[in-house]
Amino acid sequence: MKLGLKSRSQRVIQDCSIVMGSRKRGENDYCCVDDENLSENYCSWSDLPPELLREVLIKIEESESKWPLRKHVVAFAGVCKSWRELTMEVVRIPEFSGEFTFPISVKQPGPRESLLQCFIKRNPSTQTYYLNQSLTRALRDNGKFLLAARKCRRPTCTDYIISLCADDMSKGSGNYIGKLRSNFLGTKFVVYDALPPAGAKMVKSNSTRTGGTAQVSAGNHPVAHISYELNALGARGPRRMQCVMDAIPASAIKPGGVAPTQINFPISSAESFPVIPFFRTKSSHSDKTLSGPLDCQRDGSLVLGNKAPAWHEHLQCWCLNFHGRVTLASVKNFQLVVSPENGQAGPEHEKVILQFGKVGKDVYTMDYSYPLSAFQAFAICLSSFDTKIACE
Repeated sequence: MKLGLKSRSQRVIQDCSIVMGSRKRGENDYCCVDDENLSENYCSWSDLPPELLREVLIKIEESESKWPLRKHVVAFAGVCKSWRELTMEVVRIPEFSGEFTFPISVKQPGPRESLLQCFIKRNPSTQTYYLNQSLTRALRDNGKFLLAARKCRRPTCTDYIISLCADDMSKGSGNYIGKLRSNFLGTKFVVYDALPPAGAKMVKSNSTRTGGTAQVSAGNHPVAHISYELNALGARGPRRMQCVMDAIPASAIKPGGVAPTQINFPISSAESFPVIPFFRTKSSHSDKTLSGPLDCQRDGSLVLGNKAPAWHEHLQCWCLNFHGRVTLASVKNFQLVVSPENGQAGPEHEKVILQFGKVGKDVYTMDYSYPLSAFQAFAICLSSFDTKIACE
């Protein structure tokens, strides 16, 4: 099913009276509809004139720009195929609207002209992290849940499993969308996407080994490499990091540049993410993407680096201007900008693409913009939580 909605034999959709503006309160606000009888039960709705449907959807989309009211737009798309196709035409992606509507929105680039404001809550006892969209200007609100991650320690590395569901964070789940893996020192990371890059074909494989195939199976697509600079001299100062976005061309930040955009989840059932150890490696087989410097950096890929802070003589600390979005000092705080090519910095290299900072105990703001997606920005911020003795 398109737009990132998951297809099941029995799915719950919102009563159509909500979409038409005549919702009745009571127990029948939701109804369970069998996929096979969907067109038969809702033939009267699917036969409505497209012009009328478009006008209704445009009014709903414009008036309900924030959650939880935005669920009515999702309900509109779940009525029938024709309504779903119309929703694809009318509802804009985050790049142009700055809003999340469907699950696939977390894989699409953020707005070009502004930072999309989110925050991360950490639960130290369970080693879990929750990404929420900020719904108000306040630094802390309930927000709209977007993604969750769980930290898994291994003998030689650390994994962060990223999921669409806060209560289901396993690789074999249909909610699994990617992961972050670090090396032993926590200085190098690789972001893996469960989906292939936009425009590429998904390859299904019944084998647990990928070494003998020309194409990689679903669930193991490196899209970014993150490296923290070693602090060999032990000098005090902020961390220095570099992010190579393999899936984003450097031309994306230039006028008229385009970043790859996922349109929908190509797989609609849990079978697409079988319980297969895509990332299992033997101790004798090290992950080449984590060893050595960023030798895997591809020519033409977008490279991000942390913005250099200024030393404040009065406060005796390193400072960055977060424009009120960060209130507490922390070594984890950072701002990422596009690294200049050949040492020549232009206006596009001054714009902050991603900023992350502490605002409370286990609460951090995460603001990002084009060409990063919420998934990519979340993975980069997760790398900052890892302890880095060699970098501090």
